[in-house]
Amino acid sequence: MSSRGPVISSKIVVAGGFGVGKTTFVGAVSDIQPLTTEAVMTVASDKVDDLSRIPDKGSTTVAMDFGRVAVEDDLMLYLFGTPGQERFWFMWDNLVRGAIGAVVLADTRRLADSFTSIDFFENRNIPYVIGVNTFDGILHHPLEHVRRAMAIDPSIPVFRCDARMRGEVKSTLLGLIKYVMERVEKLTEPSMA
Repeated sequence: MSSRGPVISSKIVVAGGFGVGKTTFVGAVSDIQPLTTEAVMTVASDKVDDLSRIPDKGSTTVAMDFGRVAVEDDLMLYLFGTPGQERFWFMWDNLVRGAIGAVVLADTRRLADSFTSIDFFENRNIPYVIGVNTFDGILHHPLEHVRRAMAIDPSIPVFRCDARMRGEVKSTLLGLIKYVMERVEKLTEPSMA
């Protein structure tokens, strides 16, 4: 007879701007072959998607990415990556339903692309952390400078995260879980009236 308790599962959303690394993030940490809805970029999308800052992008997520990672024997995370283009944002409300929190990936070359994701989670009171994706493995700006540039509240964690590296992705996810747990503890503390 096993002494292992029940497995707790939690849903986490991975969001951010177009081409910020959401599919890579989910794929780097998933224990299963991730489900992706990647489609080849076509000439028709040239008029809709701004590829000027990501000219090598050849495919895009058109619905979602899905992955699963066991953090501990009794904790399973289900990851849902959102599509980044504005024309697919109508799916976001369904993708975030039941999520404990989100990781908003940011590219320091185009921080403004992350603002819509931040606004989305703040407006719905969904806890989130920022993962600064280091595409070339180099953090070009100190995290506090990124926080100030994005006008992020000091209580929201900002992590360095190379979306290609399993360890860094897992560390960012654990940081989100810790942040969510701290928020829940604060909400459930008896008030000192």
